[in-house]
Amino acid sequence: ALAFKIKYGVIIIMNRFILAVLVLNLALMQGCASSYTTPAAGVNITELTDDDIAELMKIEPASTFPARIAIARVQASGYISRTNNSYGSGRYSVVTTRDIEDESDFEKLSNLPMVGGLAPLSRLLLPPNLDSIKDLRLSAARLKTDVILIYSVDTAFHVEGTPLGPLSAITLGFLPNKKAFVSSTTSGVLIDVRTGFVYGVAEATEREKQRTTIWNSEDAIDEARMDSERASFKSFMKEFETLWENTLAQHGAKKSTSL
Repeated sequence: ALAFKIKYGVIIIMNRFILAVLVLNLALMQGCASSYTTPAAGVNITELTDDDIAELMKIEPASTFPARIAIARVQASGYISRTNNSYGSGRYSVVTTRDIEDESDFEKLSNLPMVGGLAPLSRLLLPPNLDSIKDLRLSAARLKTDVILIYSVDTAFHVEGTPLGPLSAITLGFLPNKKAFVSSTTSGVLIDVRTGFVYGVAEATEREKQRTTIWNSEDAIDEARMDSERASFKSFMKEFETLWENTLAQHGAKKSTSL
């Protein structure tokens, strides 16, 4: 009987030891298998208007030049990244903190011909529920601006040609040594604050190529995203300069009577 008890006790101890090892291995595997979640998508700005074609054709610009420009970056509702988040719910949200934009980009914008000043939209001026472009125009009107530049950044991750959509989980530590790249498209529209007239649109796409073995941490993947979005925004600003030149060529003759 004593021998049985000793043998039985040894078996229990061994089973507990094996269970402890399994739990430890599971914890280590979970720690290695952390993941990076891709940010939410950008916004198709043209879908934020409810006007039909007949009504749009009736709209005429009312802004005078030099013009004060309001600026708003919009993203999908609930947008969040490792470096930023958004404000508002509804059909879209507004990013009010700059992370991919450099101050030098806005300095160049403010120095363009016939620009009377810049006014980024603050969340203090925005309603909590955002459904149309008119919500942004109302906020821009409170700032006494003439036109509003609305832009959005849409970023996609690709591994061996396979796109990973918004809010996809990229598991770290298990990525093959394959080609990967992050592509970002910044698109924007210039709108008359008073009437909603669209002066024009601009768009630019850039991408960062890497190998997936470099994506060994959340920071590494997010740095690739940031590089791609920064490059895209800088290219977009160059395209906007052309849009602004064309706007002045067509509408710049309307001067402010107070000047």
